[in-house]
Amino acid sequence: MGKSNGSSNVVPIILSVLALLLAIVAVIIGVVSLLQKGTSNPVNGDTSEQYRRGDSCNRYPCEVSCDLKKPPCNGLIFEDNFDTLNLDTWQHEITAGGGGNWEFQYYINNRSNSYVRDGSLYIKPTLTEDLFGPGFLNTGTLSLWGSSPANLCTGNAWYGCQRQGNDVNYINPVQSARIRTVHSFAFKYGKVEVRARMPVGDWLWPAIWLLPRRNSYGEWPASGEIDIVESRGNLFYTDPSGTSVGVDQMGSAMHWGPFYPNNKYPLTHASKNLENGDHFGKGFHKYGLEWTPFNIKFFVDDEEILKADPGPYGFYDFGKFGEELPNTHNPWANSPNKMAPFDQDFYIIMNVAVGGTGGYWDDSNTNQPYPKPWVDSSPTGPKDLWLAKDEWYPTWNPDVNNGEGAAMQVDYIRVWAHGSY
Repeated sequence: MGKSNGSSNVVPIILSVLALLLAIVAVIIGVVSLLQKGTSNPVNGDTSEQYRRGDSCNRYPCEVSCDLKKPPCNGLIFEDNFDTLNLDTWQHEITAGGGGNWEFQYYINNRSNSYVRDGSLYIKPTLTEDLFGPGFLNTGTLSLWGSSPANLCTGNAWYGCQRQGNDVNYINPVQSARIRTVHSFAFKYGKVEVRARMPVGDWLWPAIWLLPRRNSYGEWPASGEIDIVESRGNLFYTDPSGTSVGVDQMGSAMHWGPFYPNNKYPLTHASKNLENGDHFGKGFHKYGLEWTPFNIKFFVDDEEILKADPGPYGFYDFGKFGEELPNTHNPWANSPNKMAPFDQDFYIIMNVAVGGTGGYWDDSNTNQPYPKPWVDSSPTGPKDLWLAKDEWYPTWNPDVNNGEGAAMQVDYIRVWAHGSY
C-alpha cells in the first residue's frame, strides 16, 4: 500500500518539472529571437541604436557601453587638432627627389618648416641659403643620407639623398616639409574632412592627398593616388583662356592607369574658383572626401565638386585602355571590386612643394607681373628659379608674420569609417 501511494504522487511532480522546463526554454527562445532581430539587417529603414551597434562593431570599437556620440564609437577613426606635432603620427619625408615632378624644394624635418602653434599646423617653405649661407647652391653638397632611424633619407629616387651644386646644376633653392601617416594610419573607404588655409606666393604648390600603403596593383599610377586638394600660390596666374588658375582655384583629382605615363586623371578631376576677389589663402576652407565601394566624392565647404564612378566594369573599361592600348594588361582584372585600384588602404600626406618641370606649371600659362622663370624642358630649373629670386620671393611676404603667408595652415583633419556617417 505504501509503494502504491508513493508512485501516484511522483507523476504530478514530474509533470510540474516538465512544465517549468518548457517555460524556461520558451523564455530563452524569445530572448534569442529579440537579439537576432536587433542585429539583423534593417527593414523598412530601421536605423535604431541597437541596429547601429550591431552593424558597426565589426569596423571599430563599439561596445554596448560605448557612447555613440563620441569617438571611436561614432566612427571617428582618426583625428588631429594639432595641439602638438605628434611625431608618432606624422613621419617627415627627407628627400630632395620631391614627388617625381623635379620640383625645386627638398624636404626635411626641421621646426623652421613644420611646426604647431595655437592649434594649427604650419608647413612653411624657406630658402636653402637661410640655413647653409650664400653660395651654397652652386658650390655645396646637400647630403640627406642620415645616420639614425630618425633622420634617414626616405627617398633616393631622382637623386633624392644627395646633390652636389655646380654652376650648371644648382641645389634645390627651397627647403620645405612633407609629412605622412604611412607607418601610423591608413584606411579603406570612409570620410575625410580637413580645414586648411592655402599658402600665398608665386610657384608655391600645396597638397593634401592620399597614396596606397602597399602598391597592390603595381607602380604608380597602377595602384592609384587621391588628391583631396591642390592649389597654386600665385595671385595673378591665368591659363590661355584667361581663367585664373592661381590661389583662387583649387583642384581635386584621382590618378590611375595601367602604367606610367598612361594616367587618365583628366576623367576624374575637377576644380573650383572663388569669386569677387576671394581666394583660398585668405581664410580657412573645408575640404572633404567621401570614399565608398561604389564611388568617390570630393567637396569644398560641403559643396560637391566631383563624383568619380567608373561604372560597373571598373576603371580599365572607364579609361578605354582596352581600345586605346589593346595589348595592355589590366592590372585590376582579378579584383572583384569595381573601384580597384581604390579598394586598398591609403595613407595621408600633406606638403608644400615649389615649382617643378612635370607639367603642373604649364608653359602656356601667364603669370603677372613677372613670367615663369623656367620652362619645363629646361635642365636647369632650380638655377633658373633662383636667379629670378628678386621677382618671386617678395610675393611670399617674408617680412610679414614671419613669412607665414607662404605656409599651408591646417586647423584639423578627421577621418570617419565607412558606414558611420
